[in-house]
Amino acid sequence: MSAVTTQTNNDILVVGFTDSKILDSQRIEQVGRELQEIVPQAVNKKLLLVFRGVSFMSSAMITKLVMLNKGCKAQGVTLKFCEVSPNVMEVFKITKLNKLFDIQGSEEKALASFDKKGWFG
Repeated sequence: MSAVTTQTNNDILVVGFTDSKILDSQRIEQVGRELQEIVPQAVNKKLLLVFRGVSFMSSAMITKLVMLNKGCKAQGVTLKFCEVSPNVMEVFKITKLNKLFDIQGSEEKALASFDKKGWFG
């Protein structure tokens, strides 16, 4: 069974997770592999990870997200997260990854944020 789901919304590749708890090492390896394989599919260079339903993830999974972020940067893909649960957000804050990742509240806000240019756009 796949660990992630994908769909395209406008020109944004939207990725969801099939597990509510991402703790098992084999599952984490699978999620990491599937996420890396998805990056080239973001043909418009926009990738959104939707954490809806994910209540827990291990530190090993967080490492996979950091690796994904590096992979996206290397390929010029804009990566954003949304609908991060309070438990997961707490881990991001403790590890200061909330500063590294672009984390939006709702999926709608995240999708809209891809269209915003910079300060003067």
